[in-house]
Amino acid sequence: MPKRAVISIIDDDASVRIATNNLVRSHGYRAHTFASAEDFLQSTHLNDTSCVIADVQMPIMNGVELLTLLRAQGHGMPFIFITAFPEESVRTRALKAGAICFLAKPFDGPTLMNCLDTALAGQDDGIGT
Repeated sequence: MPKRAVISIIDDDASVRIATNNLVRSHGYRAHTFASAEDFLQSTHLNDTSCVIADVQMPIMNGVELLTLLRAQGHGMPFIFITAFPEESVRTRALKAGAICFLAKPFDGPTLMNCLDTALAGQDDGIGT
């Protein structure tokens, strides 16, 4: 099941989106990329997303705000946060909000894939709906 999972990658940095997309797809996952939280929320992939990999700091709505909004709307897909600004206070907020992992950029591929495996291993069959 996990290799059929749909991963939504949300980052305002195009190079990070492309690299993360390539990494995730190279491991057999389906992936969709979005330049902002708003693009993701307006997409047709909100309800088929198995896991979100999101930047913390983005314009308009940051990653933690996105996670909080989705939880309030009843979405339970796991979140992995990536950030160029790994401040402890933000890390604490993200993990308290329900993030599975909090990675500092640049991160290595195996670390992200371990987080993704952990996130997907813990999900129920109703995640994302």
